[in-house]
Amino acid sequence: MSENKSVGGFESVDPDSRLWGKSAGLPGPYPVVCHLLDTAAVAGALWDAVLSDRVRTRIAGAMGVSEAEARKMVMLWAGLHDIGKISLHFQQQVTDEFAKLMGDPAYAEDNPAANRSGYLRHETATHWGLVEFFRQCGYPLGKPVKKSPAHQIAQLLGGHHGCFAPTLQVKEINRPSGYQPALGTAEGWREQRLAHTHAVRRTVGADKPLESVLPGELAVVVAGLVVVADWLASQVDVIEPRMPGEGWKTGDSELAEHFETAAKAAPGWVREAGLGRAAFPDKPFAQQFPFLPNKLQADVAECLPGVVKGPGLLLVTAPTGDGKTETALHAASVIARASGASGLYFALPTMATADAMFTRVRRFAEDNVEGDRALTLLHSMAWLSPDYVLGEGATDGTAVLADTEAGQWLRTGRRGLLAPLANGTVDQALTGVLPVRYGFLRLFGLSDKVLVVDEAHAYGPWMHSLLVRLLEWLGAFGAPVVLLSATLTGKAASSLVDAYRRGAGFREPSTVEPCYPGWLFADAGSGEVSTPREVGSSRARTLRLETRRVHWDVRDQDVAKKPGRQGRREALREILAPVTAEGGCVLVCCTTVDEAQRTYRYLRSVLPELAARDGGLRLLHSRYPAHERQRITTECETAYGKPADDTAAATPREGSILVATQIVEQSLDLDFDLIVSDLAPLAQLLQRAGRGKRHERPNRPAWTGEAAEPRMIVLEPLDDEGRVAAPRSWGTVYDASLLRRTSLLLADRSSGAVEVPGDVQELVDDVYADDFGAGLEKAAAAELDRMDAERIASEAAEEQMAEITVIPAPCDVVDDLSELSERSFVVSDDLLTTRLGADSGRAVCVFERERGWSLAPGRDVPLPVAAANRDEIALIMRHTVPLPGRWLAGRTDENAVPKAWKDRPLLTDLAMLRMRRDGDQWTGRLGERQLMYSNVGISEN
Repeated sequence: MSENKSVGGFESVDPDSRLWGKSAGLPGPYPVVCHLLDTAAVAGALWDAVLSDRVRTRIAGAMGVSEAEARKMVMLWAGLHDIGKISLHFQQQVTDEFAKLMGDPAYAEDNPAANRSGYLRHETATHWGLVEFFRQCGYPLGKPVKKSPAHQIAQLLGGHHGCFAPTLQVKEINRPSGYQPALGTAEGWREQRLAHTHAVRRTVGADKPLESVLPGELAVVVAGLVVVADWLASQVDVIEPRMPGEGWKTGDSELAEHFETAAKAAPGWVREAGLGRAAFPDKPFAQQFPFLPNKLQADVAECLPGVVKGPGLLLVTAPTGDGKTETALHAASVIARASGASGLYFALPTMATADAMFTRVRRFAEDNVEGDRALTLLHSMAWLSPDYVLGEGATDGTAVLADTEAGQWLRTGRRGLLAPLANGTVDQALTGVLPVRYGFLRLFGLSDKVLVVDEAHAYGPWMHSLLVRLLEWLGAFGAPVVLLSATLTGKAASSLVDAYRRGAGFREPSTVEPCYPGWLFADAGSGEVSTPREVGSSRARTLRLETRRVHWDVRDQDVAKKPGRQGRREALREILAPVTAEGGCVLVCCTTVDEAQRTYRYLRSVLPELAARDGGLRLLHSRYPAHERQRITTECETAYGKPADDTAAATPREGSILVATQIVEQSLDLDFDLIVSDLAPLAQLLQRAGRGKRHERPNRPAWTGEAAEPRMIVLEPLDDEGRVAAPRSWGTVYDASLLRRTSLLLADRSSGAVEVPGDVQELVDDVYADDFGAGLEKAAAAELDRMDAERIASEAAEEQMAEITVIPAPCDVVDDLSELSERSFVVSDDLLTTRLGADSGRAVCVFERERGWSLAPGRDVPLPVAAANRDEIALIMRHTVPLPGRWLAGRTDENAVPKAWKDRPLLTDLAMLRMRRDGDQWTGRLGERQLMYSNVGISEN
């Protein structure tokens, strides 16, 4: 520790202990210098426990110093994050303490502008107040300012509350209190800011200046570490035992003693929070999982270790049901060992699929991960998942946690991605490239993890664009990535692979032609893309595909006969007739919730014997209350999931039909004897077909075809002129161009046979082919061209919206961190969601009963009007149901939630549906809409 108090011509005085930094929840004010030193100590512990060797080496290399010196510099920076609290406006917040300062001439303000100016946030004051200190310490400051280390680190630390402020001008740097009088124009304010900064510098022992600005991706890592250090050091139970006594001095020896005790305690604070590094021991596939690998898994296990030399991107393309999840988990272990990555995030498309995957990831972690392995589940409703509840209380009232179970600290706020292991929705990762508060903290959480993205083909142009930008950042971090897809075009594959390579510094495009099934690896160190390996499938089979063109009579008013045309209802009745007598499990996949509900009601009326059986007829869609949807999903996984053993597989299943929407397409391991689907784009149809005869069951009903050959019947809607066209009720669920292309492609396959996996990649590429309409008649080709033009224009609009919304690529951020926080003025908050136009919200149904409003229709579950605690909020959220945004836009005062809910972030935006008994059903109004609640969920009356 240096004893020199004179730096850059400034003769430092001791810090003033009257200047407070923390007070909320404490018995008294906590000196800001103590909090600064605590945070510096925690930063050192995070450097040791969280950052991998590879990341520490990169940071030190960018700084041009040893790792030991780099550690001290990062500790110093973290210890300066709250220097802005030494300012007039911040100190005014505790009246008694401020009065003591105002009695001191050094702080007394005689400048009216200091009190008249708008409130100055303390993090902004940090940015404005630190440049002078860094210049005194030898950090270069020149023109342009944004290329100067003295300004970059000041701006970085000013972002510790989640947003980076714009670059300062030279005149503002030279006279900060002149442009921000709220910093304090009396000399004591500036003198104490410098006194505190130099005291932290001397105590930490960081004397070397930063000679050049940090690359954008490393600035994000440091900023993230500073935020986490501040959060840990700000905990009441950390601060309270360390509060100095009356008359405490702030000389160098006292500060050193305070810092040393913090440094000894900090590793424990980090450990108790659940932070750290996971380790992935070298285990063969057969030891990681209780079964032998299939062809894909065996090839990856055998050949990937010879290809991987460090971080990179692995692309795995294989049919649904070919074991991509286990392939990804094994591959993640291989790449993590080779790259030094210290964690894993498994990202899935929906909350339902994330919930289903959580137990699999947890089981894998328990069996195959060492070191620090706290696991979080990340999506907006994760805290309601029964598999993610905290451990049961022990007799002493403490929580009993498995070491894979995340504690309360990681479950709070924006901290989930900081856990060594995490599983959740892809939105949680993609939000890192949106200009939202603490977006960079998400990037920090991913910066040294293996990111696995399941269903990489399942995202539209908006989300694909965000994924492209995220991959650029991960390439710059050197964070490994595993992409899984069942139906990915070569063009889409190239865009994802090249995005990662660009981030890693290789801008020349590659030509990616994925094998199916197979895999390839793009190396972050060399930019080389391995030759794709075609591995074959252990489940090669023939998909028997039939199409039926039908009059679309889903609604009662459309049932009128069309001469020479079969209606959808008649087709379903004919197809499903054998289920009652001969057994078999059938999936009927509908396009909209409304059509799924109407189809279910129709089948109940024409198949009464089947409907009367327990589980004979089920309905699954998104418009159920959360607890009810969870119950139905669990029932479906039990009824239609993988058989527990050979005996279960050989036992014929009773007849059962599941009517569902697209939510069954992704990541749910369901197995049906027959798939009946409304027309959908080819990729979705192939996904649904993957639920057909998915597992080995030798005794499938003969009427469903060969036991090893999945069968799918596609119902194609006809318009009044007899052409295949989407009915008006579908709205914009699917693109008309892709529906037309899919219909034409299916019509060309006269044999009705699709070899899986042999034909899949060709079909997926063909449906997007530029010359698709070349063989059509002139009028048909012109119509397809019109549809294609609309699709291309829509995609271009989404891509353009993404381009003006997302944060810049890492190579463009190095000069100005505020670009991580700024957004275009044309982009509203409503659009800052990773699903563009995700037109939905949530409502809670309450039912009028004798004793008052109840959350359940058939029994008294009193509505928690006060929502006074976590359990009551959880009860309410378990009874919420997602509804279309166009429905919620018309809400009235009748749909307002109780006043107490307005102070609860999870509840404030809910709509309340007050349901009243109307004969044998419950009805209520949402604005002008009359809605009904019944066994089919929420529907329009």
